[in-house]
Amino acid sequence: MLKKIDRAKLFLQREAARFRCPHCHECMKTSESGLVCQNGHRYDVSKKGTMHFLMRPIVSDYDQQLFEARGRMIRCGMYQPLLTYLTQKLDQTAVLDIGCGEGSFLSLLTQQADIQVGIGFDIAKEGVNLATNQASDTFWCTADLTNLPFADHSFTTLLNIFSPSNYQEFDRVLQTGGQLIKVVPGADYLKELRRAFYPEDQKKQQYSNERVVEKFSEAFQTYEKQQLTYIFEIPKAQQLDLLEMSPLEWGASSERKKALMNQPLTQITVDLEILIGKKSK
Repeated sequence: MLKKIDRAKLFLQREAARFRCPHCHECMKTSESGLVCQNGHRYDVSKKGTMHFLMRPIVSDYDQQLFEARGRMIRCGMYQPLLTYLTQKLDQTAVLDIGCGEGSFLSLLTQQADIQVGIGFDIAKEGVNLATNQASDTFWCTADLTNLPFADHSFTTLLNIFSPSNYQEFDRVLQTGGQLIKVVPGADYLKELRRAFYPEDQKKQQYSNERVVEKFSEAFQTYEKQQLTYIFEIPKAQQLDLLEMSPLEWGASSERKKALMNQPLTQITVDLEILIGKKSK
């Protein structure tokens, strides 16, 4: 069985043309240790099989504990209806997962669909390092949303699940006829958890994705929209993971956290809006 670093190098040998240098924006080719551009900027594959394209350190609020909890929730089936829907919709030729976190979404999609080329990136090194443990041939890297280290027109599907967007960069790396699939929380997403964490704060109990959808509609005047809402019965082994899988718990009092740990939620509402825009030219 190949080591992670060797698997990553083999991937780069096949797919080097999909990358561009984030420093000078020139094309890249493979080197003995990773990638190098024509101006000599080098990017080496780490021992974990990842590559780091960030031009400056970026501190993420998401830590390893959150990523691990989120990964367990994804893998236990919390988002299976979403994964089933996405499997039917994505173009499987070349998929980029934007804000991949610890990689479970793209890894499971790779298992359920015949994705030919899969790349996932995040600004958080903690998540990307965890992603290398996924059972898939996906390539994982850290990168900046505002300066993607990918060549023009290099992907057929962009996945943007619960992550920020940069539509200028998305348009640049997306092929003509390709699609951006953006998944955003609906108004009732995790409503039981919001109420449990903030029982006396009506503002924190509410959520609106209106501004996010408005930005998407500015980038794609014509797009497909699908709402997906269901109740997920949380397996007992994952009930505490629910408390740690999102930033919702960051502002909750220690008393509320302790109460929920002693009496965790057994079911949760998953309310999602899936936006699909195609690049026409």
